[in-house]
Amino acid sequence: MTPLPNRSDPRPVAVLGATGYIGARLVPRLAEAGWQVRAIGRNPAKLAGRPWAGNLRVEITAGDVFDRPGLEAALRGCQAAYYLVHSMNPQAADFAAADRKAAENMAAAAAAAGVGRIVYLGGLGEEAPRLSHHLRSRHEVGEILRRGAVPVTIFRAAMIIGSGSASFEILRYLVERLPVMITPRW
Repeated sequence: MTPLPNRSDPRPVAVLGATGYIGARLVPRLAEAGWQVRAIGRNPAKLAGRPWAGNLRVEITAGDVFDRPGLEAALRGCQAAYYLVHSMNPQAADFAAADRKAAENMAAAAAAAGVGRIVYLGGLGEEAPRLSHHLRSRHEVGEILRRGAVPVTIFRAAMIIGSGSASFEILRYLVERLPVMITPRW
């Protein structure tokens, strides 16, 4: 069994999706807890503007889940990687295919780079015909990662609502504009 990330190991833990709601909050928490963190994003300039960007425990690195060789280079030397990437673009022609390709690249790049463990944040919900396309895709990504050579820890979360999150902003927008709402079935 591959051990869990070890704080006494000087190698960093990678955070993919560091510009997202969870990733942007995880990076400083890991650094404050004594971890060396490699925040990986397509656009390092977006990461450089974060309040934690100047922390000596945080290294900002370019990496794109759709560029396997570049992703492998970004992951090289990391003991573990938090994979917090998923498509939130409803305009995308096929977000599930994009998520699938990104997960395949992550699994292969992590193995080639010698990453010891992937930690993935998926979504709740049992496999069922009525499962939303979004949750079905999140489950599929977890399975793709799990089939790879690197051990994976999968956490499943419900809708994450907090100040600034997409879900929170949608709810706030609705509450501010609608005097009465019928609660959705979900």
